[in-house]
Amino acid sequence: MKVKSFLIFMIIAIVSSLSIGFSQTKGSKVVIKGSTTVLPIAQKALEAFYAKTKIVISLSGTGSGDGIKSIIDGSCDIANSSREMKKGEWDLAKAKGEKIKEVAIAYDMIVPVVHPSNPVSKLTIDQLKAIYVGEITNWSQVGGKNEKIVVISRDSSSGTFEVWESKVMKKAEVRKDALLQASNGAVLSVVANNKRAIGYLGYGYLDKSVKAIVVNNVKPTIPNGKSGAYPIARKLYMYVNESKLKPEAKKYIDFILSKEGQKIVKEAGFIPLTD
Repeated sequence: MKVKSFLIFMIIAIVSSLSIGFSQTKGSKVVIKGSTTVLPIAQKALEAFYAKTKIVISLSGTGSGDGIKSIIDGSCDIANSSREMKKGEWDLAKAKGEKIKEVAIAYDMIVPVVHPSNPVSKLTIDQLKAIYVGEITNWSQVGGKNEKIVVISRDSSSGTFEVWESKVMKKAEVRKDALLQASNGAVLSVVANNKRAIGYLGYGYLDKSVKAIVVNNVKPTIPNGKSGAYPIARKLYMYVNESKLKPEAKKYIDFILSKEGQKIVKEAGFIPLTD
């Protein structure tokens, strides 16, 4: 009987221990949604953060607009965004009694890209706008080959698109036949595989499969992005709801802003806030 009682006690103790462990893991889970531009930073950072803390993080790239919507409605703990929150979004959060805080985590540039075989290497903001509204339709009009330009753009829920719309398009509409893509990765793939295409990417997505365009005679370099000399530069953000901020989410934000976190920002191909 004593042996039987002891075994029952041990089973109960083990089950209780597993339940506590599961509860702690479940409670510590941090949900992050939003920008695909910020995704490489968040991914590399969470891997290092988990190794240090064992805090579980769920990360998805759903677009800046969706991330901001999610932080306001409470379906995520951190919203990644490649643009600032709009006045209407701040007003909605305030009306719901939510205390949203904006945290800048890095600098970025939106870089026009073409296929490596394209001889065009420089464009002005005005030329970019003319291409995207449909006033310039052939590469020969900007010093390239006699070929039709295939315009690649982001969908309207993208923070990258909204910054492009503001700084390049000046609120003008993108031509109707533009091929809309849902992510930076999709734009990269399409341009890398189409010799007549032009698109735009967050700086961290640049690789040898595409050629970066010099804009207004300013190269997309880290010093030019940080100084603001590059004409399509921006900050990248993480938004939190201070009304419902989990300690684990705050630890993750603090990690991103730390010296180690900012080193990860640079390793991910973006521009850290500090050297």
